[in-house]
Amino acid sequence: MKVNLALLADGANVSREGKLNLFGIFDTIFAPAFPTTHPQMQLVLRFEADAGEAGSTRNLEVQFVDAKDRVLFRLPGTLTIQQRGFGGAIRLDHILCLNNVQLEHPGRYGFRVVVDDELTAIVPLEVEEIAARH
Repeated sequence: MKVNLALLADGANVSREGKLNLFGIFDTIFAPAFPTTHPQMQLVLRFEADAGEAGSTRNLEVQFVDAKDRVLFRLPGTLTIQQRGFGGAIRLDHILCLNNVQLEHPGRYGFRVVVDDELTAIVPLEVEEIAARH
């Protein structure tokens, strides 16, 4: 299994037709003071598995880390790979809604995507301090 797409967005959904819709893709958050809370973001992941993996279950963990590689929080779960009628590669879109993410200081953060104890993707997040508007 591999990750073909990994990003942060303001919003995402998968339509009834299976189309992945994204808006507000970003990799930087600006804040006037710290600590700060980012109210809402979505981590969008697209996994691809071979047809031979159909019916299997994979352990998935998303880890939010800071610049010193400290894990700030973990989101464990599982992915079940469903059989597709036409064979070939199997695509799985996964959208994680993250609310009220605490950011203690400006700097580099990231979301590590770990499948079956193997790092498969890193989604970087830069957090910058900006002057408050008056």
